[in-house]
Amino acid sequence: MKTAKFWHKIADTGVECELCPNKCKLADGKTGLCKVRTCRGGELDADGYGLISSAGIDPIEKKPLYHFAPGSRIFSFGGWGCNLGCEFCQNWAISQHIDITLGQTRPEQVVAKASESGSIGIAYTYNEPLIGIEFVEDCAKIARDMKLLNVLVTNGYIEKDPVKNILPLIDALNIDIKSMEDTFYRRWCKGHLSPVLSFVKQAFDAGCHVEITNLIIPTLNDDEKLIKKLAKWMTDNIGKAAPLHLSGYHPQYKMDIPSTNVDVLERAYSICREYLDYVYIGNVWSKTGQNTVCPECNNVLISREGYSVKITGIDRSCCGKCGREIDIIFR
Repeated sequence: MKTAKFWHKIADTGVECELCPNKCKLADGKTGLCKVRTCRGGELDADGYGLISSAGIDPIEKKPLYHFAPGSRIFSFGGWGCNLGCEFCQNWAISQHIDITLGQTRPEQVVAKASESGSIGIAYTYNEPLIGIEFVEDCAKIARDMKLLNVLVTNGYIEKDPVKNILPLIDALNIDIKSMEDTFYRRWCKGHLSPVLSFVKQAFDAGCHVEITNLIIPTLNDDEKLIKKLAKWMTDNIGKAAPLHLSGYHPQYKMDIPSTNVDVLERAYSICREYLDYVYIGNVWSKTGQNTVCPECNNVLISREGYSVKITGIDRSCCGKCGREIDIIFR
């Protein structure tokens, strides 16, 4: 059993976890809301260490990351559990459960699989990776030594201190901002907004490449004022060149609201483009918001159809038409 980081004792045998804003206070034998951190004998154990629920090779665009190593493939894996309780979770089968009967995988094995696959690196994804920060950090250190890239796909619901050591190991992140209303987070996700916004800024300030995803759910977070608020917040805090992915919702887990209409996403795209240089539409079929175009002259830099990518308008890291420097990181 791996002893967890980021906790302190309370009473004789209890602990308080300091990893995320839930700050779970656990008596002996009790497990946190994330389902993978358990108090035993006055210590906190990382039950999810090395337990992998799923793994495979994905296009980097599936994370989604559109401005980081476009057209590449990355070894991706997920564990179990989550520190939020979103009623619309797309991966609820692994985020709301944990299977501790599976054998543990060592960090060296994960990195070896990534290296042998010809992948550019490792994506920590599918469930919430940061609730298993000990395993992510151990893998990321070895991957960095092996000249592999590290990518986090996260809900961003984390405290500042625990991620200070891991962010220097991370090359790129996609972070969910589920709504710009705290009431939405409290009602539908069992969390709060402000820690997520704080983490987005912390990751950006640490020099990581950051892209944002906003899942738009009809009647819950599709108000145009909220969409404008998100775009403006991004512009003011992480810059207008930060990519925003507007994702279509489909009924999942506990939520049966009908799927997001494409028209709603395309309207949201238009609103966000007034503030941001790069906005994309995903998880639905739409011709809008697929390609990367030059903000200066509208030249198509990268064209996309699904996960098929063609780099057509870039010449030596600049727009091939007007010469503007592109906002894309190539490996």
